[in-house]
Amino acid sequence: MDPATQSQKAEHICKLAPIVPVLIVERVEHARPLAEALVAGGLPALEVTLRTEAALDVIAEMAKVEGGFVGAGTLLTPDDVKRAVDAGAEFGVSPGSSDTLLQACEDEGLALLPGAASATEAMHLLERGYFVQKFFPAEAAGGAPFLKSLASPLPQISFCPTGGVSTKNATDYLSLPNVICAGGSWVAPKDMVQSGDWAGIEKLAKDAASLPR
Repeated sequence: MDPATQSQKAEHICKLAPIVPVLIVERVEHARPLAEALVAGGLPALEVTLRTEAALDVIAEMAKVEGGFVGAGTLLTPDDVKRAVDAGAEFGVSPGSSDTLLQACEDEGLALLPGAASATEAMHLLERGYFVQKFFPAEAAGGAPFLKSLASPLPQISFCPTGGVSTKNATDYLSLPNVICAGGSWVAPKDMVQSGDWAGIEKLAKDAASLPR
């Protein structure tokens, strides 16, 4: 899949809701009820980070949930990409980008949100064809003011800021013309996942889904 087509698919997924939940799931049995709660709350695009031993099995389970679009986050290597695709991931997210990783996603046909944290990185990705990108780590890299400063010189790029985005600052990002959605972990707090409070998570998802953009 060529980068422009990848970005078109990523754009479609990012437009589904203002927030993409960033999920660290340690137990496979939590996968389906968690995904069902988030989708029911209006957040269909789900990023499962490859930070736990269960992550690939979690992706496989979440991929069975009707109405959901499951992606793999923290992609670092071509092997990560292949395993994510085999597990059923429909899109991928990386904290940064390398030519090797980009090529692997293109070869596997995996829509990718590649990470950028500077104008130079964003331009490099745009040159390759990626016009939808992840801005990471958002708060540490300059936050909403930095992204706002990129809107005029790089209007072709839409960003999904992730890293430090919360209920307190989400609207600061979502109000920017070059922000298509934002990634956030607050919609699935660890304690609520561990206790199986799916109704509570669905409520958090509904609140996040109603954020203006």
